[in-house]
Parts: sequence; structure tokens; C-alpha cells
Amino acid sequence: MTPAPETGPLVVLVGPMGSGKSTVGELIARRLGVSYRDTDADIVAAQGREISDIFVDEGETYFRELEREAVAAAVAGHDGVLALGGGAVLDEETRRLLTGLPVAYLSMDVEEAVRRVGLGAARPLLAINPRRQWRELMEARRPLYTEVARVVVATDDRTPEEVAQAVLDALELKNA
Repeated sequence: MTPAPETGPLVVLVGPMGSGKSTVGELIARRLGVSYRDTDADIVAAQGREISDIFVDEGETYFRELEREAVAAAVAGHDGVLALGGGAVLDEETRRLLTGLPVAYLSMDVEEAVRRVGLGAARPLLAINPRRQWRELMEARRPLYTEVARVVVATDDRTPEEVAQAVLDALELKNA
């Protein structure tokens, strides 16, 4: 069994939008008897507005700074299951913070993304030609997800329960 980190989250989930980080994260937290935290939700709560509104009103650069701060605070102050926004790994400082942590990359292909989220609604980076943009985002992000991940868990054609169990098994964590 992999020992829990000395400090920081017990599990960190990364991956593209729609990969199931929130759903799977909540399931894992329940199974381990720990709390769940989502850095996107932290940002929404702190800003009092949706991420898509932050993008429109302030721009991506401003949002990425908020995201960097939210991830740093969560990594330092949360010992349960943590889900990061899809673009959090773009930041080099964030990737450094994840070094040595039990990070699971939830992977999926574009067809699965289309099936799950339709690649349209409230996704500011996918507003025009969503399939092409999703592929381009993944070409840029996949190596970064892989860089920070201790394990990679494919989510295609799996239920959230199956993905949660696969993450627990891959990280060698026992259910509570």
C-alpha cells in the first residue's frame, strides 16, 4: 500500500473537462472517509461568479492566476481528495506543487467528451469548433497531465464507480 503523503491531499485528480473529476472525486472521498474539494468550486465561491463569467469579464490570464492561488491553497490546506480544473496543469508552479503527490490523471478521448458534455455549454475555451479545440487543448495538456500523474486511469466506457475503484486500486489505497 502506498503511504499517504506527509502533508497535502490523499488523492489529486487531474484531467480534461468532463473526465469525471468531480463525480469520481466525491466517490473516492466517500469511500476513504475523507473530505472532497474542487479548486474550480473554490474559485467560484471566492469570486461569487461562474468561471465562464470570469473568462469573459477578466480574461484567461486573470483566471489562471486565480487558479494558481486556489491550487496552492488547496494543496497546502486539504488532506482529502482534491480535483483540479482542467487547465491547472498549464502552470509550471502548479506542476511543481504536485510533485510527489498521489495524482491520478483521468483520461478520455474526444468521442467520450462529446458524449458526456456535448463540448459546448459554458466551456469558454471551446466556444468555436469544439471538437477541434478539444483536440488542440489535449495535444497541449496531455503531456502535462502525464508529467504530474503517478497513475493514468482511462474513463472511456466506465461508470464513475468503476473509475473511482480503478483510481483507488492504482494508487493502492484501501476503502474506509
